[in-house]
Amino acid sequence: MLKNYFKSAWRNILKYRFYSIVNVVGLFAGIAFTMLIGAYVWGELQVNKNLRNASHQYILTSEWKDPNMGYNLATLGPLAKKLKEDYPVLIKNYCRFDGITSFVSKGDKYFRENVQLGDSTLLKMYGFKLLYGNAATALNNPNTVVVTKEMAIKYFGKTDVVNQTINMQSYGGDKRDFLITAVLDDNTENSVIKLNEENANNFFVPASASIYFGRNKLDDWRNIQIVSFVELQDGVVAKDLERAIVQLLKQNTADAVQKNLTVLPISLPDYYRYKNNGLVNKMLYTLSFIALFILLMAIVNFINMAISSSAARVKEIGVRKVLGGVQKQIIIQFLTESAVLVLIATVLALAAYPLLQPVFEDIIGKQVPTLSSFPLNFILIPVALVLFIGLLAGAYPAFVLSSIKCVKAVKGKLSTVKEGTVLRKSLVGFQFSIAIIVMVAAYIISQQLNYFFNGQLGYNKEYVVSSQVPRDWTPKGVRNMQTVRDEFATLAQVSNAALSYEIPNGNNGGQQPIYKKGADSTQATAMQAMIADQHYLDTYQIPLTAGTFFTGTSNDSGKVVLNQKAAAVLGYVTAGDAIGQQIKIAGSPETFTVAGITSDFHFGSMQNNIAPMVFFNVRYAITYRYLSFKIKPGNITASIDAIQKKWSRLLPGSSFEYTFMDDTLKHLYATEIQLKKAAYTATTLALIIVLLGVLGLISLSIQKRVKEISIRKVLGASVRHITLLFIKEFLLVILIAGIIACPIAYFIMQGWLNNYAYRINMSIQPFVWPVTALAIVTLLLIILQTLKEAMANPINNLKNE
Repeated sequence: MLKNYFKSAWRNILKYRFYSIVNVVGLFAGIAFTMLIGAYVWGELQVNKNLRNASHQYILTSEWKDPNMGYNLATLGPLAKKLKEDYPVLIKNYCRFDGITSFVSKGDKYFRENVQLGDSTLLKMYGFKLLYGNAATALNNPNTVVVTKEMAIKYFGKTDVVNQTINMQSYGGDKRDFLITAVLDDNTENSVIKLNEENANNFFVPASASIYFGRNKLDDWRNIQIVSFVELQDGVVAKDLERAIVQLLKQNTADAVQKNLTVLPISLPDYYRYKNNGLVNKMLYTLSFIALFILLMAIVNFINMAISSSAARVKEIGVRKVLGGVQKQIIIQFLTESAVLVLIATVLALAAYPLLQPVFEDIIGKQVPTLSSFPLNFILIPVALVLFIGLLAGAYPAFVLSSIKCVKAVKGKLSTVKEGTVLRKSLVGFQFSIAIIVMVAAYIISQQLNYFFNGQLGYNKEYVVSSQVPRDWTPKGVRNMQTVRDEFATLAQVSNAALSYEIPNGNNGGQQPIYKKGADSTQATAMQAMIADQHYLDTYQIPLTAGTFFTGTSNDSGKVVLNQKAAAVLGYVTAGDAIGQQIKIAGSPETFTVAGITSDFHFGSMQNNIAPMVFFNVRYAITYRYLSFKIKPGNITASIDAIQKKWSRLLPGSSFEYTFMDDTLKHLYATEIQLKKAAYTATTLALIIVLLGVLGLISLSIQKRVKEISIRKVLGASVRHITLLFIKEFLLVILIAGIIACPIAYFIMQGWLNNYAYRINMSIQPFVWPVTALAIVTLLLIILQTLKEAMANPINNLKNE
């Protein structure tokens, strides 16, 4: 009997193939998109969960009352170690690291790489898979290094490289060979070896090598830039650490730190989602809601088509009843047809998953789990989807139409068809509303991103290229690098070159507590410290509002330059008032003279307010990382080639790994760019689904009203009047959908924009054009559909009737 149901279902699907195809395509788009989003969400939820004893692993984060005083993801250097030593009943293990970069070389291969300098407990504590080496001893000795599989292949062309050596450069310009003691296999994504997108580490050296790298402050309580992890003992929870942490801070830190700092242990499985103000969580929620709405649109489209087409099968139901068919059989038949259509769409979505996966990965900028990586019980999800949507879509024809009396059914009369138009229009209106909300969101996200890239950054990003340089943080090293800078500046393709520790990418060297000379040092304001030479402002074209910048002479050591925000924070009414005034750094005996005031500029993301900044000259600070070049407009490729050749001659043994400021900003706003791509994709899918629904419903409506159209033509109605008959029906629905959707879209997008300190002001334009565009496209679709029937000879249709 079941076989007959499926046979009949298949025959009916083929008989009404146009509507079947429309239904399947719409459902396929919704299910495929939902599967990809679901896979992405599931993958993000698995981050850090595969670490050994993951439920007991925590990261110590810092919450500062003044956010300029320190970093959220780092804390006091010795804290984790002292917790283990003084409170072993609470802490089972600990691991800390200091993230640095170094020029790494082997033979003729040399690149700047991220290096993780930290405790030897790294491999044992988290159970990372090793291809070669012993996790228990790999990081016990100085001058040893553990490398990833990727780096082993990059530098040696193979993975079995234990007992080979690789060269690393110190910040003093020295070079030393490190013995490779282990090779890390490809491990699942985690926040230990990849704390964030900027810090994907591939080389791991023990803390005993910190002196060589000039980073011997891992156990200094004044060092607030150490990433620290702890593993709790069984039965211990994060709250149990509060008293111990407060006690250690009281014993080892200054009053200012104790008053401002709260150390918060966060579970590693949670940390990944909640870091950066919950950025990952926001992305997951946003994409999940988008997927839910797209799937709902597809389901609504399917249900609407099922309801609309079912009325045409009233006679079929009557004949079945006359021939002895019972209501139960008719119900099963309709439900089977719905389930088969959903099954076809689901199977197509599963088959297309591997093909769509790379496209989706490009949209969100991350890898998505393959189908084979999911647990076996996940197979129940598509099965449940088929049953749920099949039941939902088939319910109306199955239960309502099957209850019609035989006489009415055979005559093809259905009293509820007229009433059903309200339901169908409501469902179409729902689809239009979702489409409008998605389109408005895509438009506003696009506008905000354009504001990020084309708005008033406070500097000129055009034609600026930066690259990290070899480091020799000595007075001689600074002088040598300034000579190199001057050599680059002589190139015909380069208008300016600058040496600095920072570029405008949000990563500055730290904060300095600044106060006026003669004022109370406890009232010092934490300011972003910027280290640059005299050419920095010219290279980035940052306006100077008062005074002068650095001059390149020895007098620069005692001078600082503030931005307008810093001058205002220190109490100077105008920029000119600050010139010549003296300021100090809390805890330092030195006094600095304010030489100039720059205009405010966005050093990091526009999600945050512009912070007070203080510029120190590179000759005073003796630290640098970047050479920045202002390239002359013209042949960009030729300019880069010229810099590359000069680099090879002036800085042999180092690589020219350059980045345009446009690309730096893209990295800074990576999440927003991903969201924009996802919104555009959702808009495309929403339009496809809603227009497929309109296409099917118009077609069915025309089919049902063939006789009415013919009679109207006989009585003198024009093609225009007949077309308007159908247009008015749908345009009214779009108008009502717009009235409902626009306030909802405004509320949602206003909440999203509130995450940014600098944002666009929403105008009426983002709401008008989606409604207008949707109306125009629907209008064209209706005209194309109705034109053929309106121009047909009415006699032929009336004869058939």
